[in-house]
Amino acid sequence: MAVKKTKFASRLMLGLGTLLMGVSVSVNAQADNFPDKPITLMIPYPPGGSADMLARPVAAKMQEELGQPVVLEYKPGAGGTIATAQLARSKPDGYTVLMVLAAHAINDSMYGSLTYDTEKDFAPVTMLATLPLLVAAPHKTPANNIQELIDYAKKHPDELTFASAGNGNTSHLAAELFKKETGVEMMHIPYKGSGPAVVALLAGEVSLMFDSISTSAPQVAAGKLKALAVTGAKRSAILPDVPTVSESGLPGFEIDGWYGIIAPAGTPDAVVNKLYEAFTSAAQDPEIREQLGGFGYEVVGTPPHEFKAHISREIQKWKVAVDQSGAKID
Repeated sequence: MAVKKTKFASRLMLGLGTLLMGVSVSVNAQADNFPDKPITLMIPYPPGGSADMLARPVAAKMQEELGQPVVLEYKPGAGGTIATAQLARSKPDGYTVLMVLAAHAINDSMYGSLTYDTEKDFAPVTMLATLPLLVAAPHKTPANNIQELIDYAKKHPDELTFASAGNGNTSHLAAELFKKETGVEMMHIPYKGSGPAVVALLAGEVSLMFDSISTSAPQVAAGKLKALAVTGAKRSAILPDVPTVSESGLPGFEIDGWYGIIAPAGTPDAVVNKLYEAFTSAAQDPEIREQLGGFGYEVVGTPPHEFKAHISREIQKWKVAVDQSGAKID
């Protein structure tokens, strides 16, 4: 009996080993052939916003290098959580990925209930670029710089309104932090993306916006909006005459937006690495880098493990900011 059990156990282990070897070969073959069909890059905001302005040239360059289409699919709404939830349910094969912004980390504490785990349900690919925000306003807004804005808001509580690219978006929370830092009151008007928010800004429907510099700077250059300040640690190369918020009387007030790519959890490491190489190669192409730099983006291209650590740090940083601001979405 003991001999039979031993033989059975040996056959079982051999069978399991063969099965695991088959799985390993299958995964490796998948990675070797990747990509052999179109890749869908979901954008959690409407066309025309800062995410779209970054995604379009990068996707076009990737298509040249990979020999496969990179299709942009727009899934706006709920601060990016609709698209993120869809990605969490997607097949982990690398053919569906999502561009995430800093709002991805903010949403972890901003929303009372998410249908996904911000860290466990995704495989970070790369942080492509960073971008400061621009405090922009229509010409009829009665302030031309940050100090004038603060003074006017204190004298006229709740008269000023600010647009955002959606509840929980960086443009929303940056303004909430500004309110807390200065003690001013302004009414929040959320939109489904930066594009529609800037349209409202141009129409004078709102008083100001903490917008990605890529979408508002061209309107400032065209004389359609005025720039009050940028939120980065230093002045932007595309608006060198515009001071930082920190320079304008709020030392230490620094906020940079960031843009990255994530895949569903369980995507093979080899596929994640191929995606990382493809996205960063496209973004770091000299012509693409120059084009993006003209809009204020700074190309970064961090590897997967560094982007994973960055997301973890951002979740903790923004949790403190959300708690301090009192901004919550049920």
